[in-house]
Amino acid sequence: MLQRLAGLTIRYRRPVLIAVAVLFAVAGAFGSGTARQLTSGGFTDPGSESVQASRLLEEQFGSGAINIVLLVTADEGTVDDPDVAAAGIDLTERLAAEPGMANVSSYWSYGSVPQLRNADSTKALVVGRIKGDEDAFLARIDDLSDKYSHDIDGATVTVGGFAEVFSEIASTVREDLIRAELIAVPLTLLLLLVVFRSLVAATLPLVIGGLAVVGTLALLRVLSSFTDVSIFALNLTTAMGLGLAIDYSLFIVSRFREELAAGQETGPAVVRTVRTAGRTIAFSALTVAASLSALLIFPIAFLRSFAYAGSVVALFAGLCAVVVLPAILAVLGLRIDAVSIRRKPLKPVQDGAWYRTAQRVMRHPVPVIAIVVALLLLLGAPFLSVKLGQPDDRVLYEEASSRAVSEVLRTEFDAREASAATIVVADTSGAGTGADLDRTIDGYAARLSRVEGVARVDAVTAVFIDGEKVPVPEVLTDRFVAAEGTWMAVVPSVEPVSADGERLVAALRAVDAPFDVAVGGASADLVDSKAAVFSRIPAAMVIIATVTFVLLFLMFGSVIVPLKALVMNALSLTATFGAMVWIFQEGHLSNVLDFTPTGSIDVSTPILNFCIAFGLSMDYEVFLLSRIKEEHDNGADNETAVAVGLERSGRIVTAAAALIAIVFVAFATSRVSFIKLSGVGMALAVLIDAFIIRGTLVPAFMRVAGDLNWWAPKSLRRLHDRIGISEHVDLDGPDDTGDPDAPEGPDRPHGDGPDEDTIDIRDHAGSMT
Repeated sequence: MLQRLAGLTIRYRRPVLIAVAVLFAVAGAFGSGTARQLTSGGFTDPGSESVQASRLLEEQFGSGAINIVLLVTADEGTVDDPDVAAAGIDLTERLAAEPGMANVSSYWSYGSVPQLRNADSTKALVVGRIKGDEDAFLARIDDLSDKYSHDIDGATVTVGGFAEVFSEIASTVREDLIRAELIAVPLTLLLLLVVFRSLVAATLPLVIGGLAVVGTLALLRVLSSFTDVSIFALNLTTAMGLGLAIDYSLFIVSRFREELAAGQETGPAVVRTVRTAGRTIAFSALTVAASLSALLIFPIAFLRSFAYAGSVVALFAGLCAVVVLPAILAVLGLRIDAVSIRRKPLKPVQDGAWYRTAQRVMRHPVPVIAIVVALLLLLGAPFLSVKLGQPDDRVLYEEASSRAVSEVLRTEFDAREASAATIVVADTSGAGTGADLDRTIDGYAARLSRVEGVARVDAVTAVFIDGEKVPVPEVLTDRFVAAEGTWMAVVPSVEPVSADGERLVAALRAVDAPFDVAVGGASADLVDSKAAVFSRIPAAMVIIATVTFVLLFLMFGSVIVPLKALVMNALSLTATFGAMVWIFQEGHLSNVLDFTPTGSIDVSTPILNFCIAFGLSMDYEVFLLSRIKEEHDNGADNETAVAVGLERSGRIVTAAAALIAIVFVAFATSRVSFIKLSGVGMALAVLIDAFIIRGTLVPAFMRVAGDLNWWAPKSLRRLHDRIGISEHVDLDGPDDTGDPDAPEGPDRPHGDGPDEDTIDIRDHAGSMT
């Protein structure tokens, strides 16, 4: 199939390239508006109790969690001074009158409740809720922030709260993405020039990457019409599109150059490249897409969005590499090396550094395995103490204004007013009416207020502090009333997004309730999100392992090779995750990388990085094993096949890893710590895999297994003979170039090079002269 595809691509190379250029322009125009169609939310499980509580609050009470905070700081004196108090009341009323605002209250409107001011009474709060979901409050918060970040009589106002924090995170990520691209693209082009030693060849990965990214953006816009797609998936689209384009272009161009150096003319060289490297890339793209598609099992839209973006961009990159890139090579021919920079001729395999490395490793395979495995397990040890949480204001850079407000709330206020838990009662009919219902609510609210970590409980009947009822004006309790139900706001005294916050949610849910309740809020979101992720991790890992095993078996016809690949990938990722915990959770390099450690890692990041890194690791595994298998099928013994395969692919794999690491490191310059975490983690993952796993463990394990590397039970061997796709190239068959101008048959001339039927054995096996 690939040979026929290559023949058609060469025959119609110019129409193919014209069609691709037209599609690129159309997709670019259509996909340019993708970012406006994507959601900024999607971080919670829509079927969880916390989301149910939020939904009931919105639908039944027209209410919800506080998401905007105005921090009022007295210039002199205290917030109880008459002029400041009057200005505070006016500020509260103006904010409440804003379109789309609800649940606005303040220190002054509550009758000077102590929890809404700091200890020395120099600061007080006005709180409220912008109606709607994350996209709705992002559309409003910038205007509100500009309007209310100013001085009032006797005081200064600063805007904070979840909406402002989220807005600053989103805008910072967008700015950082542009900066990362401005860093990554020119630096990548420079390094590609060093690797390819030709300006023409060096531009090809950027062309393929651009096609893959633009095509993915267009498809994401279509998908966003049917389901929620997170705007943060754009980061993965850019990084993976460019990274995989580099991988695949390196493999294709390097193989094409080998064929030209062996004496092939352009047409046959392109066909042979697609039949070998193209097959490898097709399987690699499927493997990467399969690894990322496992994210679809999670109910959180944020993770599912990365499955859409990652799978699509991998398939687009693979398709462009086996269709568009061969068409470009067919047009360029020998001009692929135009504008060369001191390009050296291809060395004999025995003189290569990776060939010698493989030989040294295979002379002492067992000690090498023991040392490397021990090192990887040691690096992975910190992951045993991983603590998972959710991002808060501390993921932002220290100078962010919303973070400054949150730091004041964290350090100077006893209560976390803007992070109140919500207790929603959809139906109170079973608890009586009138005075009986009020007494029931009072008793339940008093019990809630005695829970450790609770500063205050606001209910329809009153405010409760440490079990004591504190009457407040009815205007402040009206929001808790509905025709058939009620709700309560539980203001915590502990950090909401923390282990203490998780314990608080468990305690609130354990309090004996006189009616059915749903507990929501920031802490409950954390608990429910972790439960949604953890409950599906085993299934996701089984899916990834099974699909990867099947694909590798179909390609290599072995059950040993897939098992070794899974084990080595697990070792590689263990070391990476250990480093992530050591760096970001424990904060050992926080000064160097400029972030604030919070003692936890975002709950979504490990599973996301696992799927991406696993796919890229299998990418390199397929590249390396395909060359080893090709040498083995062409008659080389096990050790020679391993050494020659590593020499032929090791330089490509390590160059690709170094280049994609540069892309991820560029994203690690982000001022948002969870983006920085992903960038550093992914860079470490690809470098450990390419240099340590592929350079040492693969040849060592291949040497120990010997001929068992390619073993499979007879039943599976027969199955592979029927449905498997071998990497072996028939050296005696014709190469149908599909080019009407090319000579026919295997005896067509090849310039001054050796005959086509002997070139693979002479150059690749390295065992004949």
